[in-house]
Amino acid sequence: MTISERIFEKIESLGMTQREFAARTGIKPSTISEWKKNKTNPSSEKIMPICEALDVTPDWLLSGIDGAAGRETCMEYYTVKKDTEMGRLIAYYNLLQPAFRERVMGYVEAFSALDEKGQKKD
Repeated sequence: MTISERIFEKIESLGMTQREFAARTGIKPSTISEWKKNKTNPSSEKIMPICEALDVTPDWLLSGIDGAAGRETCMEYYTVKKDTEMGRLIAYYNLLQPAFRERVMGYVEAFSALDEKGQKKD
């Protein structure tokens, strides 16, 4: 199944119209119609708005594999929106010098070893 086929299948399963999908994504209705008519796929910069509008992961959209549905192998990467807490954390981390990155990782590892009472986990 192609990316565009997954998009249209998901739009239909959500009971969404193509016009509503266009409004949610900011993609021109004519572009969406072209995907359907010519059986072409969206360009890469449209992937995240599509995922948000359809409430799917990029993994699912690109491959049809739902990582949240008990996939047997763990993904070796994360997809994170820049304007989320995690996105901001990554952006700040990337600004740090290597020595400070090591210190941050040390703190994170130490905190993750604590239970909710602040005591070391057994």
